[in-house]
Amino acid sequence: MKPLKKNRAVEEDGSNNEICELCKRCDDSPDKYGQKITLEEPKLTVHYFCLLMSSGIFQRGEEHEGIHGFLVDDIKKEAYRSARLRCMGCKKLGASIGCSIKRCRQMVHLPCGIEQEFIFQFTDLFPSFCRKHRPTQICSSSPTLPLSCSICLEPIKPVLSYSVLKCPACHGSWFHRDCVQNQAHSAALYFFRCTLCNNSNQFQQEMLRMGIHIPERDASWELEENAYEDLLQVYEHCDAVKCFCEKGRSYNAQSGFFVIVRCTFCGSSGTHRKCSSLKLYDTNWSCDDCKAAVEGTVSTLPNHVKSPLAERQEKKRLIKRCLSSIRSSFISKRFCMDASPSEILRNLASQISTQQITEVQVKNDGVLEAALQAVRQSDFNPCHTLSVSFNREKQSQTVGTQRRFLRLLLQQLRDSGIFEGTHNSKILALNSQALRDDLYFEIGSLLAFSLVHGGPPVAFFSRALYYSLFHYPTDYNFTAEDLVDVMLKHTVTKIANSSSLKELRRVVRSMMGYLQVAGCWRKITKLSDKHLLMEDILNFYFIVRMQLPLQRFREGLKTLGVFDRVQACPEAFCSVFCGPEEPMTADTVLSLFTARFSEEEEKKAKENETLGFWKQYLHECEDGQCAASLEDVLIFATGTDGVPAMSFDQPPSLSFFVPLEPSFAFPQSRTETSHLILPVLSSYELFKKYMEYAVCQISVMQGM
Repeated sequence: MKPLKKNRAVEEDGSNNEICELCKRCDDSPDKYGQKITLEEPKLTVHYFCLLMSSGIFQRGEEHEGIHGFLVDDIKKEAYRSARLRCMGCKKLGASIGCSIKRCRQMVHLPCGIEQEFIFQFTDLFPSFCRKHRPTQICSSSPTLPLSCSICLEPIKPVLSYSVLKCPACHGSWFHRDCVQNQAHSAALYFFRCTLCNNSNQFQQEMLRMGIHIPERDASWELEENAYEDLLQVYEHCDAVKCFCEKGRSYNAQSGFFVIVRCTFCGSSGTHRKCSSLKLYDTNWSCDDCKAAVEGTVSTLPNHVKSPLAERQEKKRLIKRCLSSIRSSFISKRFCMDASPSEILRNLASQISTQQITEVQVKNDGVLEAALQAVRQSDFNPCHTLSVSFNREKQSQTVGTQRRFLRLLLQQLRDSGIFEGTHNSKILALNSQALRDDLYFEIGSLLAFSLVHGGPPVAFFSRALYYSLFHYPTDYNFTAEDLVDVMLKHTVTKIANSSSLKELRRVVRSMMGYLQVAGCWRKITKLSDKHLLMEDILNFYFIVRMQLPLQRFREGLKTLGVFDRVQACPEAFCSVFCGPEEPMTADTVLSLFTARFSEEEEKKAKENETLGFWKQYLHECEDGQCAASLEDVLIFATGTDGVPAMSFDQPPSLSFFVPLEPSFAFPQSRTETSHLILPVLSSYELFKKYMEYAVCQISVMQGM
């Protein structure tokens, strides 16, 4: 949380008794509710976290306006809006925070939400989730008992819940929620990490997802005044067996025989020159302990040892350089929670610079190979505009060429070796070579790159893969139908269908080797054991064995901030990633295009007739009566075979022209603006003839 600007009149004294305008409480607990801020004019008091989490208010001002960009009028409007809403916790009016799941109507005050175990995510759009819809963690391995909290070291029950959290990077660290929150407040952004495995990036992202607030400041111990004062003091005491200084062992002269010389190695022992028979200008001396340690050998200690403070400062500088991906999550709350995936992707696309380009040279049909080659370049930047050349053509930054490239790229990504499954329901395949080449990260990065640069929806993830990546739906359970391995699917189905204990044991014995390797082997004592066994097998298949591929794939999807946005709105993005896609129909294509008619009635009548030809042609394409398909028509008009995930920059439109000669009656397209120009002809047969030729010509040329 950023400190309040000093140019704003704020009451510090006596503010403890002021009541927050939103939660109606006077508590002053910065760790729980954020800084309590009171404006002198107008008289207004709020908790900062109440502002961040309120569902109907957004930062419309600059940072110095109002309270960190929340305008006073907006705060009053939010208080008025919430005055009619009843809190599910205290049953009183004034609840300003609602669950971010659209269909959920749970409303709370911030303090009541904490008591009701709501999760408030201090990242991205600052969403809130009730007990039913809050994010959960998955335990991919069995913990070794007994366990204790890795922070307070008190015993802890290894069952993931609201009050018990786990590090996603290692298998041994468990935390009480209060303990990890206290650690976050103390260590803050630059030093907050897992106390066991020391992981920072992955740990911080997971804790943010689980509602832990990480202040965006330096650690508390770095902010203490004169915290390292002791480091500035030097040792000034003579430790010689017999001190000859009449002024005592602590006397240190400016020069001469009674200057205290410190041990060259440890610096924590000293002597007057005269007391250790040193010459007048000797500055090198070692104490008895250090001399014994290095007697007869060359000192193995470095000539210069960095102080702890210097090491911390150096680490902090390095961390600050690498915080771009983390800082992107601490964005201003300026976006509506009801934004559609296309609006969110369009917002992410604002990062793309039109001044710098990334050149991609596609040879033959190797679109994926060309994309991977570009990603592996040391100067690759996903924020640069895409410039594509097919088969030694001239480099082009046109929308049509980009859409063609991204369309073919997505097709080849879907058919690549890191995915397996049916055409519209893929999961990640376990590929050791892909792990060695870090291909999972690169494929994830290319998918994110494609979505933000205007590519089509992914639409081939299975629900199982989507759940493995984004933990949505929260109540999703893996089933045998999700399995791609035919033999394993058959065996698991036999386990599920076992009607007797004897039959179940026979099936289990037949796959003993697999179960032992997977760590799923268990003694079967009753028929109901099959449910736990199936759960163990499916969790191993989808989560445990795929842990590293999933982790690298997620890291790749974080390119341009895509993963974080999807995780904030997993329900909305499910249709973007998961198949099958809705089939293209003539009516769908018709609804995409808006016709532009002439003002003259005579021309308009002929154009209406041509529009009728256009509708008839699309229906014949749908019925297979034309050489071209509906997808071919869309490619001709817009450069893509479907609606991009971020929708079209400009809505597709069509207009009309009267050909001067019959030989120039071919339809024209401007893919940059998704605009189609249809010829006004006397009969449908002529119209169809020229449409077929133009559309199929483009398909043939792009297939060469």
